[in-house]
Amino acid sequence: MNSLFPKTLIPSTSLSSSTRLTLTPNSLRHFKLHLPRLMSSDSSHRLFQLKLDPLTGNSEWVVIEDNDDLPDCSKEPLLATTSYLDMLNDSFRNKAFRSGIERTVTKPCHVLDIGAGTGLLSMMAARAMGLNGTVTACESYLPMAKLMRKVLHRNSMGKAISLINKRSDELEVGVDIPSRADVLVSEILDSELLGEGLIPTLQHAHDKLLVENPLAVPFRAVTYGQLVESTYLWKLHDLSGIEAKVSDGIHLVPTGSDSIIHVKSRQYPMHCDAIREEIKPLSEPFKIFEFDFWKRPESNGETKVQVQVIDDGNIHAVVSWWVLQLDREGTVFYSTAPRWINSPANIGYRDWCDHWKQCVWFFRGKGMSVSQGEEVLLEATHTETIVSYNLNVQVPKTDTRQHDHNIRDFQLLLSPERIAIYGDSKWRSSVLAAVRNALQGRVNPLCVVVDDSIFLTLLAANLSKTSHVLSLFPGLREKGAQYLENVVKANSFSMDRVEVREKRKPCLTLHDTHGKKVDMLIGEPYYYANEGMLPWQNLRFWKDRTLLDPILSEDALIMPCKGILKACAMSLPDLWSSRCCLGDVEGFDHSIVNTTLGACGELPAPKEGPFLPFSIWQCGEIKELSEIFTILEFDFSKPISSCHGTAQVKFIEGGTCHGFVLWVDWIMDTDNSIVISTGPEHRYWKQGVKLLSKPVAVGINGCNSNSEYGSTIVEALFEPSSSELILKHAFL
Repeated sequence: MNSLFPKTLIPSTSLSSSTRLTLTPNSLRHFKLHLPRLMSSDSSHRLFQLKLDPLTGNSEWVVIEDNDDLPDCSKEPLLATTSYLDMLNDSFRNKAFRSGIERTVTKPCHVLDIGAGTGLLSMMAARAMGLNGTVTACESYLPMAKLMRKVLHRNSMGKAISLINKRSDELEVGVDIPSRADVLVSEILDSELLGEGLIPTLQHAHDKLLVENPLAVPFRAVTYGQLVESTYLWKLHDLSGIEAKVSDGIHLVPTGSDSIIHVKSRQYPMHCDAIREEIKPLSEPFKIFEFDFWKRPESNGETKVQVQVIDDGNIHAVVSWWVLQLDREGTVFYSTAPRWINSPANIGYRDWCDHWKQCVWFFRGKGMSVSQGEEVLLEATHTETIVSYNLNVQVPKTDTRQHDHNIRDFQLLLSPERIAIYGDSKWRSSVLAAVRNALQGRVNPLCVVVDDSIFLTLLAANLSKTSHVLSLFPGLREKGAQYLENVVKANSFSMDRVEVREKRKPCLTLHDTHGKKVDMLIGEPYYYANEGMLPWQNLRFWKDRTLLDPILSEDALIMPCKGILKACAMSLPDLWSSRCCLGDVEGFDHSIVNTTLGACGELPAPKEGPFLPFSIWQCGEIKELSEIFTILEFDFSKPISSCHGTAQVKFIEGGTCHGFVLWVDWIMDTDNSIVISTGPEHRYWKQGVKLLSKPVAVGINGCNSNSEYGSTIVEALFEPSSSELILKHAFL
């Protein structure tokens, strides 16, 4: 079988500590608000972009120059993994904004567009005025501003719109803009509504940039909520309650200290439609907050809502969403409500999209028990950027927490997914069995926990009373050390057998291990800073193992002993539609942005979209078309090196293949009997998605028509010097 890679593409095994940052969808839109900008001596803008190497944890700031060249996603994925493409493919959103603008901008005036992106709203406003008014577009992120210039030129709008590459709070009337604006158009909204700085942006605009009583698109936003019961949502935050049902002797949350580990008090974006069958509504939807764009908002607000319970159950969470009113008359709406909500704003509900989801707020503990017909008081507050909730309920005396006086006031904040993993009995039993087997026959072993696993640290110290455990905690650092000090008594070991490396070093030496070589090097692998990234970026474990090679004993045990890159060809119509190439967007040509934004579809060869990290179970309609197959194996008994693998895969279902979903199975023992999978059937990990350049019709091998493919060859190359995985395929 001929390789899909030219021989010259197979690189050497050099190790580098510098590569690019792969941002998750939506993350750049938040991140860009805080990027520093400098003015050089020649007055051209410069922007610093943070780049992170996930295999080393090292990061560096690099300068993006303000020149005419805009890197595409194949060279510099500054925009390719952001939510811009998903937003521009949201036709319901686009039509709502177009209708709102056309109903509002009815005569020549001065329009200010804050957070202009590709300039879509600016062009809509200019067109609505017949190109006779003034449009000022403000876009702070330099790569996006450069792309917008190209879009404006493509649509002959360069002279009609004044583009300013600044934050809106840097604009000055008489310097940057000729006068205060009559109309504000903006789309600076996240799933929570406020997270992108909506309130301070509106405050400054009304104070400095807008006329008194301006028009605005959107006109108003209203947030709504619903009290729900859900075992799945409960498992994402109450480790204390879940751990009470586990009997493995490890106490991540000791009795009486159930607040020592919990999720951050915030709303978490989530596709709640994906767990509709696991959500039991305990109330009707209720209104929470109202924000008017046409007037100056307050920085803080609070409200109390008397909510009637419609069924017996335990209130575990609030599911919230918002509804935009685009025009003053109240005829154009856009809603982020889940599909089970029946309201006028949900008529013609949008297609699946990832840029706006519902939000979930977890109530601490096991939930509040309620009965049908009962009323509860929900208290909601907001700051400039966040919304929080509280149920006004008195804690019974029998439920009062009696804290161990030896446990200090310390809290370790973890993600909901990490909480759920640590509470999963199957996962815990698998890891426990692997570590117990590894410790058998070892006397006074030195065990190094190379990642951020508090569970492995407690497990190694608990199972062997003669072991010495050294935890590196590269992300948790002193927080990990403080946590161990607080739970040591409950887990029956002393801190004289456990230590945490306080200072970050390139690698350990025998001086750090007191002259003793390492007998066990273990990890889950889990890196605190890598959550939400592509699954193979946890191969940082392999890089760390390589750096520690000089101090490993001859019979050192490495756990996991290897990783297996698995994949499956899948039908992903919703994800595809949200990432496909753009053409005409409400009458404006956006084809020029496709390569830069990492679109899939009719891209010119050899352009390809990037790998994207997604929880597949939240990606709308999905269907497995092929058997699950192995592409690569990573052998951790040897130092890190480039890996190459090929697989020929048969299709087991007919349909349209939109791409490949990839993940890593971690083999924990040398017998290959204990496997920790991060595949699509497991909800707490993200998979990597590679969308095809064009959807392909496939059929069951041997029964397919001439227009369908029965199998495919998939070839992969992992190169540690760039931290990248390259995937090639050929349908047969």
